[in-house]
Amino acid sequence: MPLACFTCPNHCGGRPSTASSRWFTSLPFWLYSTAMSKTYSSTPPLASSLSPSPFFCFSDLVLAFMWASAQAFRMSPIRRKEFPQNLKQIIKDEDFVGLDVFICTADPYKEPPMNVVNTALSLMAYDYPTEKISIYVSDDGGSVLTLFAFMEAAKFARHWLPFCRQHNIMERSPHVYFESISHHPSIPQFEKIKIMYEDMKMKVEQVIDKGAVIEEYISDDQQHQAFNKWTKSFSRMDHPTVIQIMSYEQVILDKSKDTDISGQLMPNLIYVSREKSKTSPHHFKAGALNVLLRVSAVMTNAPIILTQDCDMYSNDPQTPLRILCYFSDPALKSNLAFVQFPQRFHGLNRDDIYATEYKRLFKINSMGFDGLNGPNYVGSGCFFRRRALFGGPSTPVPPEIPELGPDHVVRKPIISHEILSLAHRVAGCNYENQTGWGSQSGFRYGSLVEDFYTGYRLQCEGWKSLFCNPERAAFLGDVPITLFDVLSQCKRWCIGLFEVAFSKYNTLIFGSQSMGVLMSLAYSHYALWPIWCIPVTFYSFLPQLALLNQVSLFPKITEPWFFLYVFLLLGAYGQDFLDFVLDGGTVRKWWNAQRMWMIRGLSCYLFSSIEYLLKSVGISTHGFSLTSKVVDDEQSKRYGQGIFEFGVPSPLFMPLTVAAIINLFSFLFVLTQFFSGKNTEGLCLKMILTGSIVLNCLPVYGAIGLRNDAGKMPTQITIISTFVSVALYYASSLSL
Repeated sequence: MPLACFTCPNHCGGRPSTASSRWFTSLPFWLYSTAMSKTYSSTPPLASSLSPSPFFCFSDLVLAFMWASAQAFRMSPIRRKEFPQNLKQIIKDEDFVGLDVFICTADPYKEPPMNVVNTALSLMAYDYPTEKISIYVSDDGGSVLTLFAFMEAAKFARHWLPFCRQHNIMERSPHVYFESISHHPSIPQFEKIKIMYEDMKMKVEQVIDKGAVIEEYISDDQQHQAFNKWTKSFSRMDHPTVIQIMSYEQVILDKSKDTDISGQLMPNLIYVSREKSKTSPHHFKAGALNVLLRVSAVMTNAPIILTQDCDMYSNDPQTPLRILCYFSDPALKSNLAFVQFPQRFHGLNRDDIYATEYKRLFKINSMGFDGLNGPNYVGSGCFFRRRALFGGPSTPVPPEIPELGPDHVVRKPIISHEILSLAHRVAGCNYENQTGWGSQSGFRYGSLVEDFYTGYRLQCEGWKSLFCNPERAAFLGDVPITLFDVLSQCKRWCIGLFEVAFSKYNTLIFGSQSMGVLMSLAYSHYALWPIWCIPVTFYSFLPQLALLNQVSLFPKITEPWFFLYVFLLLGAYGQDFLDFVLDGGTVRKWWNAQRMWMIRGLSCYLFSSIEYLLKSVGISTHGFSLTSKVVDDEQSKRYGQGIFEFGVPSPLFMPLTVAAIINLFSFLFVLTQFFSGKNTEGLCLKMILTGSIVLNCLPVYGAIGLRNDAGKMPTQITIISTFVSVALYYASSLSL
């Protein structure tokens, strides 16, 4: 009886064979390299002191590398299908393995506790033996507000979980469920459970607004004792470890009494705020995950671990059954490290103006990765085998104490003094000193993108992974709704990717030796993601400045190399368009995706490259910044209408605004020459380039001159960008 199957070029048909795929992808590369060499050898030298040709050559080499590395994803894509309905015919409920869930949050004002609570409740309500589930919430902000929210959630969960099971509800995030119900359903106790949820929400939001736990909401001495840990000396960056087991009966003395209102056992819900000191490194999210890895090992030590973003709620209660279809397969279990689900989102506006769906990153390329050695780890929606975080398949790395080993069996209650004492010890800020945590064991340190780096290192050690993409999304999350948040998030990713690319474990050399050439190229395509800024920046400025100074850079329409440029343009965009649309995307979404590629190239890719370079020479440093999950009503309204949100006077917007101004004047200059009949043969490529950039910059022009709302382009950015544009023009007139 099958539990899972897959289709790929060599199995179930429907796609070209591997050999033909390689030939198909190598032909355009050969044509590209030939075209570039001929173009640069045939173009007459420019009569100028500073020729742009070397810059274009360098840009085209970058484009060629990024295109060639992306072909690794096309070699052998795989689509998988699971049959979870067959699982219980093979495995009994009592034989299901334990599941530890890690949820990380860090700031109750940027990541509202009610969002985190809804995520936790949706995961607690899995169609899985509840006594096998343990939810660990890492509060890296050390906030009493978050602790209060989860104390309230624990009370509500006793009613919510049986309600979901009884009525077979699919949307098990309470917020999503009640939002999706447009009318009062004929479900018993619906009104009662909704009132309970609204009461919990009101209490939590009142506490957040006040910034402190309201005395009247503290119901017993145990809660008083927990909240008293927040003394005057307790601060976000300097505080002792806090581990609080969320009690459904205030004090858990006997697991048999820890039940919901229907009498069924409840999942464990455990709040963890690790010890922090200003004198000890905390390694951002990777450090928080490693603390959860150790604390959970001491308390429950489940063989399977789910890492989940605080705003990514469960959308399918049968997801654990799907992953067991793979982890229970004898042919896979020996070297399968993790099963990755795609990140999918709710609340996207109709045309996804910021391209935050990341269709290629989270879905298309992941299927290509799966045909090689497995997808990369993307931080959320990933089920790990605990053993994979302790050395390679054949080279295990034992932890410093046996209680942390993946094979250790916990035989004492989690509320016992011995267990709690050891849990506090392993959550200490100095515990990792002189150990292999972060380098040989656990989630890896050394990059702001701990997910990418950890998955990469695991696969270098010999582990494999699988991509699971069911028709119904397993998880759904929030997306940033302002351009500044989108670019800031991407900038942080890019700095982290450079930290991987230029480490001793770099993806090209170390990666090819450890995983093979194709996996090395695939990982390098992401690790070097920020270098897209090189061709985007050069092609956004140099041809336009040359045009305004009446210097010709591109071949005329009558020259043979003109058609090679057209071929390369149509080939690259055509391939990208087909991939996008065939995967269910729309034309408008694809257009917005390529627009955001240009915008990122002129902002977060560029600034992350500069910041990483400065940091490398010791001039500046960078830190971890959270993406805000708070929704502003006016911003949300504009986002729903498809209007770009600028608003913040950020330097990230300056190169984009300068490019918009220069390209607009260049395009007008081209049109003037075209209608006057001057050099019409040499204007075609210039008109295509400047015209496409002007189209992509339409939201910028609207934000500069046509809007009066709070999301318009800040005046200071417009003024500075105008002066910079004029300065660039005069500088180019002296050098070209």
